[in-house]
Amino acid sequence: MVFNSIMKYFFSSIIIIFVSFHIQSCGGCSNKRIEKPQILEKKVEIKPQVVEIEKPMMNIVKMLQEGDGVYRIPVLINDVQMKFIFDTGAGMISMSATEARFLYKQGTLTDEDFIETANFSDANGDITPGMVVRLRTVKIGNKTLENIKASIVDNDKAPLLLGQSALEKFGKISIDYNKSVLVFE
Repeated sequence: MVFNSIMKYFFSSIIIIFVSFHIQSCGGCSNKRIEKPQILEKKVEIKPQVVEIEKPMMNIVKMLQEGDGVYRIPVLINDVQMKFIFDTGAGMISMSATEARFLYKQGTLTDEDFIETANFSDANGDITPGMVVRLRTVKIGNKTLENIKASIVDNDKAPLLLGQSALEKFGKISIDYNKSVLVFE
């Protein structure tokens, strides 16, 4: 019985608090008529916005197939035109001592460009002594790379190989055999 009277008192107190709070916050608004806000109908034309994403300029290089069935691509090394074999398996650009002497005589490879001596492993697993040099510019199509490492092997018959020291500077490379081109993106 005592519990019931306490509960009645509790609920009636809550009702009184609620009603008094509502009257204070409302400011007598229950006696006033609240009108709906007028919504102005305005036609708003939404024009789609075209955002152009700049595409990187594609670099397309013609591959030259010579008598040996190997594809070569034209590359400017320190402004001297040479034909390289596209070789994703080569760690660096590689050239023979013959090409290095030619560049040196042209003055495009200088004493300051020679970095260190090293031993290089070829596709047969043979070890060949050589030098690591800095090529000041390597131009492939419309892109010029700067300060690229290359190996000079002590073998006058070693082919010119366009290896990873240059190729890794491109994001994506694809081959189109139908058009005989390399596409550098």
